[in-house]
Amino acid sequence: MARKKRKHSQYATDEKSSGGIAATEESGIAATLAPLQGPNHYSQAQENHDQTHEAAAEEADSWTVVGRGGKKRKTNNYPALVYADLHRQQSSIKLGDLQSLVLYCLADGTSPSWISVRHHAQVKKAVVLFVPGLEKGMFDGSVALDIPTGNPVEDLEFDDKTDPSAKEEALQNVPSSVAVPKQDGVSRNIASPDDFLPVRLAADSLPQPLKHLADFFEHLWPVKAPGDDKHSKVYSPIHHMLNTQVPKTHEQKAAEKAVKGPKPMNGQGWESKRTPITSFLSSKDDLRENDYVLHPVWFGTELERSVEIKRRADAKQSSDFGWIDSRVPDLEAGNVPENTIENDSLAAGRTVLAMDCEMCTVDGGDPALTRISLVSWDGEKVMDELVKPDKPIINYLTQYSGITPEMMQPITTTLSDIQKRLLDMLTPNTILIGHSLNSDLEALKLTHPFIVDTSLLYPHPRGPPMKSSLKWLAQKYIGREIQKGHGTLGHDSVEDSRACLDLVKKKCEKGPEWGSAAMNSETIFKRLSRNPRSGRCKVQGGEDGKIGAIIDHGAPGKSFGHMASFCIGCNTDAEVVEGVKIAVAGDPDGSTIPGGGVDFTWARMRDLESLRRWSNNHRYDLIQMDNDPAVQPTNDDDDKTTPPSLSPSKLAIQVANTVSHIAEIHKSLPPCTLLVVYSGTGDPRALARLQDMQRRFKQEYKTKKWDQLSVKWTDVEEQAMKRACRVAREGIGFVTVT
Repeated sequence: MARKKRKHSQYATDEKSSGGIAATEESGIAATLAPLQGPNHYSQAQENHDQTHEAAAEEADSWTVVGRGGKKRKTNNYPALVYADLHRQQSSIKLGDLQSLVLYCLADGTSPSWISVRHHAQVKKAVVLFVPGLEKGMFDGSVALDIPTGNPVEDLEFDDKTDPSAKEEALQNVPSSVAVPKQDGVSRNIASPDDFLPVRLAADSLPQPLKHLADFFEHLWPVKAPGDDKHSKVYSPIHHMLNTQVPKTHEQKAAEKAVKGPKPMNGQGWESKRTPITSFLSSKDDLRENDYVLHPVWFGTELERSVEIKRRADAKQSSDFGWIDSRVPDLEAGNVPENTIENDSLAAGRTVLAMDCEMCTVDGGDPALTRISLVSWDGEKVMDELVKPDKPIINYLTQYSGITPEMMQPITTTLSDIQKRLLDMLTPNTILIGHSLNSDLEALKLTHPFIVDTSLLYPHPRGPPMKSSLKWLAQKYIGREIQKGHGTLGHDSVEDSRACLDLVKKKCEKGPEWGSAAMNSETIFKRLSRNPRSGRCKVQGGEDGKIGAIIDHGAPGKSFGHMASFCIGCNTDAEVVEGVKIAVAGDPDGSTIPGGGVDFTWARMRDLESLRRWSNNHRYDLIQMDNDPAVQPTNDDDDKTTPPSLSPSKLAIQVANTVSHIAEIHKSLPPCTLLVVYSGTGDPRALARLQDMQRRFKQEYKTKKWDQLSVKWTDVEEQAMKRACRVAREGIGFVTVT
């Protein structure tokens, strides 16, 4: 006779009476490993074991038998976030992980691997608070919020003349139980695997202004801000939270796996927006940032023009060194009368020429023009000439240029001959197209104001300063394989010119967002709108989909606020709190937000950010970083003011106000609401100052000798900027369900 299975409640009761460990894999592993990890770990494991017993007993009471066959269902299905103490993070969670948590609870996102979400379908709403100015140092004591008496660090007196090594030695002698403050946001702590793990919040161990956070958040999560350590860049934490990748079907994923190299864009479902080529002309700032020599028409005043003339003379880019400017008297000369432009013309009445050049290395190690190719708008070859450099060629670079000694043997055409022909061809209504055209124009010693650069037109997926190769762009966006002889027979400049031309045509036909990051992404609000609201049927036409709101300082409707269904502008954090309440619950009369509120709310608090001068409008170019010679001001920097010091008491007051605002929002939220708080970044001021130093160095280095530079940039400064970038990417986050 078969034995009858015991009920869940009977099993839990037997375990409790016998004092055994609940038969769960997690508890069994914890109990086994705890004695090996020492008494503290053992007591922690025992505490976890007791909590597991209590949860199991409560869970046993929530089971009930319904229907035939003894089928069971759970009646206690309240959503919860659970982190397993034995789980080891391999890296810090990213901002995208917080976004994925929201999408998993409200939409079609995948289950997060860094935290367990129980009954995620029962989460009704989500509120995300962006609070720049919060940082991990406030919680571990390295950023002082209240100054304890008798702190040995306070007794150490330093001034600007203190030797850095002596100061470092004095700080090292401070007892280990005392937290050593950061120096202007640059942490001295060495990263360890434990830095990736969440920190359990305990009110007794937190500074007074932060104690209230432990009432409703269980852990502090290190959150790595979006960025690029290699190039010391930190990307927008707003963009990465409010924009998400368009989900792909299984068929699309399988098709991409079958293709080697860049995946061609099929444009399925893309809504084309024909745009004239004039909309893609590079601006003055674009040209300057990408090392173009600017045409004189870009300088409106005589003072600007005289400064640029002197700069070009110092850089050997003037007429005395063989440079020429196209015959364009002013920017308005390039305008074409509307009545002469054909209807819906992509060329907009302009003469369009696509150009590509090949260079060889001449005596002295400089590159010199050896081939130039021009292609018209209809793809016809206008010019394809070999050019004999003024200096002897020492390296033909055949594997890239395709130029051989035999090809150059009979050539007598010189650079000046090509320049004369180009001056006749480049009229005020001519637009030049090319890929990284600044190097070609430099080889030609030519400037022209109307440029369309495909390396800027199709930005790199990881953002500037990186640029995609022409070969990659052609394969991805026009499905063409070029430069097959790369590394062997070299490139064909006519082929490359036509590839640039077709890339620009494709952009004009498809619209400005074709080939940009926006092409493969969508706003989180749009993705949520494809999912039905709580208690509604399947979305039809988007009318019953989830809706969202943005609450921010100023007028967010003029920037990213248009993403959401509703937008509320505020002047203070207190107004942001009231805006969140209205967005979540709705207006009594429905004047701003309809009754029932929205499903997803994103809000930003800025008072703490403003006080700490973390915002772009308040960052100082000069941030003193003690013990780091890389960031000490030089020459003219000595006269500039440094950022005013912020007293711990003043900072503590603002932090307490910010925490009280978060607590007020938490208290106002209805049950089953996901609350996410994130800081976005760590302290960005040091990175901003070093980036400004590097930018000034690059500008001066082109025209001045080393001993004349006001800012010098060496490997010391480069490493300091990398450290500052790591600090700026050290954000924090908190998650809970009300």
